[in-house]
Amino acid sequence: MWKCQQCNEEIEDQFDSCWKCAEKTVIVEATQRDPLDCLRCESSMEYLGTKSFQEWGFLGKLGINREHFDVYVCSDCGHVEFFVDGIGDASRPE
Repeated sequence: MWKCQQCNEEIEDQFDSCWKCAEKTVIVEATQRDPLDCLRCESSMEYLGTKSFQEWGFLGKLGINREHFDVYVCSDCGHVEFFVDGIGDASRPE
């Protein structure tokens, strides 16, 4: 389930727009944030934004699981960090 940001209606994962107000799911684009330090090479990691990942089911059926992650990447070694969107935001750089 996901919650419409326009009207707060709960929508099933297989739908990408709200049945009540027709608002589409919003993927937040990258914004300026303080970098994290890479655990592998200790370089600064760049915030890429919140990305939506969707699991494909049996025979190509879409919409089994939809998760949103904050994504950070190290431009030196390519290490990637995923954080569940909305959990632990207070302990990550803004």
